[in-house]
Amino acid sequence: MKKLGFGTMRLPLRDADDVKSIDHEQMCRMVDLFIERGFTYFDTAYPYHGEQSEPAVKRCLTDRYARERYILADKMPILRVKAPEEYPRYFEEQLRRCGVSYFDYYLLHNMGKERYDNTLRYGGFEFLCGLKEQKLVKHIGFSYHDDARLLDEILTRYPEMDFVQLQINYLDWDSAAIQSGACYETARRHGKPVIAMEPVKGGSLAALPAEAQQEFDRCGAAGSPASYAIRYAASLEDCFMVLSGMSSLEQVEDNTSYMQDFQPLSAAEREMLSRVTGILNRSVTPCTNCRYCMEECPKNINIPAYFGLYNMYAATGKKTNMYYERYSMNHGRASDCIKCGRCERICPQHIGIRTELEKFADLYERDTNG
Repeated sequence: MKKLGFGTMRLPLRDADDVKSIDHEQMCRMVDLFIERGFTYFDTAYPYHGEQSEPAVKRCLTDRYARERYILADKMPILRVKAPEEYPRYFEEQLRRCGVSYFDYYLLHNMGKERYDNTLRYGGFEFLCGLKEQKLVKHIGFSYHDDARLLDEILTRYPEMDFVQLQINYLDWDSAAIQSGACYETARRHGKPVIAMEPVKGGSLAALPAEAQQEFDRCGAAGSPASYAIRYAASLEDCFMVLSGMSSLEQVEDNTSYMQDFQPLSAAEREMLSRVTGILNRSVTPCTNCRYCMEECPKNINIPAYFGLYNMYAATGKKTNMYYERYSMNHGRASDCIKCGRCERICPQHIGIRTELEKFADLYERDTNG
């Protein structure tokens, strides 16, 4: 397999305000180009795009290509499972939604402390092992958002797992909260190959603040910022796949152009990214727009959109009130937060969302200047 995977979490939309309005015509062109250039790995999950990602994969991929032409990964939505008998129900629904009879890779989705406890209680790991025995899936593993200590505990207890999917990017490598580097080394110690997710950190490493972009320009960087982020993850020895959540045909063009004949990062390129990391760590709220928080928010606050505006302000010093009014339409405002903490318990980035929303509300709702 070539090392680039097509993530279907951020597909092109016909209506930017409706995550379900996937542009299937553009997605078909993206899939065609991806396969035409020799790439085969596609990744989806039950909740992506308001549960429309899996049907879009069927419409744009599996209905149009023979089964041997692609490799498909899907994920059990363990956050929603409340009893052991729900595992087979979700799995069978996913097979139908995707239009396949088996998955090449199948994962327990978004593993962390609370989800791990529930998965133990309901027998999730044993269910995956059973699927593999029945040849309904070829490879089993889990996507992971927690610390290296818990990852070590899980892999020690369940050596049957074939692989681990980790958030890996140059900004999070040494992060005390995300622990990308420490988790990667833990997986290596257990002999587990790694799939890298969020290599561009939800797009935040593709559209950089001016100071960070200037560092790329000063070094004469030949590729796009996104290309360096993806190559960073792909350069890791035991990382066999890097997922990119592509949103346009242009992104497929760019990603496949440098991953067709992949070249690992040089020492000079690594040093450049280290300097860029220092710049970004001064200002960025590390939201990746995964939107898990919104599934839990009782006030339907548009948290990812507000954090995007907050980061834009940190980078440029300018507020965009027009966008705040647009993003808050049909959603709670930042000041509506009741500080229940449900969003923070599910956040893969371990952001102090309540505190950050308070800062955002101070800036956009209470500060009358600018």
